[in-house]
Amino acid sequence: MTNETRRGASGPSRRADALRASGIRKILQRAATMPDAVNLTIGQPDFPVPANVQQAAIDAIQAGRNGYSPNAGDPALVARIRKDLTRDLGWDFDKGAASPGVIATTGTSGALTLAYLALLDPGDECIIPDPYFVSYPELATMCNATAVACETGEDGELTAERVEPLITDKTRFVLFNTPANPNGVVASKRTCADLLDLCRSKGVVLLSDEIYDAFAFPESRTDACVRDSSIKRCPSPARLPGAEDTVLLIRGFGKTFGCTGWRLGYAAGPAWLVEAMVKFHQYTFVCAPTPLQHGAAACFDADMDEVVLEYQKRRDMIVDKLGALTHIAPPGGAFYAWVKVPEHLGMTGEQFTELAAEHNVLVVNGGVFSQHDTHFRISYATDPVKLAAGLDTLARLMSK
Repeated sequence: MTNETRRGASGPSRRADALRASGIRKILQRAATMPDAVNLTIGQPDFPVPANVQQAAIDAIQAGRNGYSPNAGDPALVARIRKDLTRDLGWDFDKGAASPGVIATTGTSGALTLAYLALLDPGDECIIPDPYFVSYPELATMCNATAVACETGEDGELTAERVEPLITDKTRFVLFNTPANPNGVVASKRTCADLLDLCRSKGVVLLSDEIYDAFAFPESRTDACVRDSSIKRCPSPARLPGAEDTVLLIRGFGKTFGCTGWRLGYAAGPAWLVEAMVKFHQYTFVCAPTPLQHGAAACFDADMDEVVLEYQKRRDMIVDKLGALTHIAPPGGAFYAWVKVPEHLGMTGEQFTELAAEHNVLVVNGGVFSQHDTHFRISYATDPVKLAAGLDTLARLMSK
């Protein structure tokens, strides 16, 4: 169907045509036909939502808190977010008009969508890491803008040195992700500081996507420079002095607390930007699910360190089993490993994932997350026994 024909008849927009279907979803469809396979594809936590968080949501439903909340979020949740960010980042939310803004969103995906809409005009650019989370380039396409991919090298870090040559007068923001999906890499404090300095000097916003911020393993926390020793999180550019004027911080609840289906996240940063996001929220999502916002407020009272340490053991299994066979970007958090297909196999990531599937192990090929199909992603949010069996199979295939 041509554009001319489509304008006068039914059919999708050019914007819809430009979007690529998520490669992850295609693999999930395949997984549904292979129920006995070792599924190492989706980042779905395999632990229950903490009991106090469940109960808070149940209490809110039974108390009749089932209507709309304000567009920016339920006041009780927004207050808890501000309290946590003051404790963690040192941000001052009592400066009147100069205070950072906060918005509760429908997942971190909702926060990212609102941020893209609030920042990008047609023809604008943003800079994203390569490899990237699957929505990063597509959200730019939805805004008739361009996502410029920045190679992160074997260490997987989005450094200022790598980003600076890509900044132009069309650049509106740099998107930073730590711990990162798909590689689990945690940025160092130095990387955070240099990138923040660069964005300040160029007058662009630094979007810091930290959905896995509390899912950082102990060795990744030592560089975090937190103000409270009980805070068990990774380094963040938002923790540096004056960051609230340049950084839009995006965090969420789904991955750390096992409630991905609740679709709850939040953003905090420059008031002008958050106010613009609230405008778009009014006409899109309206508000995050109200009773579940009450449940999310209870997340700040839950200690997930035992779960994180269990996942660290699974990470170690992957490094021990596959690390001697190929290069793995050092995963310091989240629950992913970014594994290079051994060059001696002469295979693309897609070809290797097909081979693995023939042997009943499902992983995601690197081309889903990158301009280069040289790797595959393992999600180790799965039963350790199944993970071990899947790793044995992958190791055998990689050794051929």
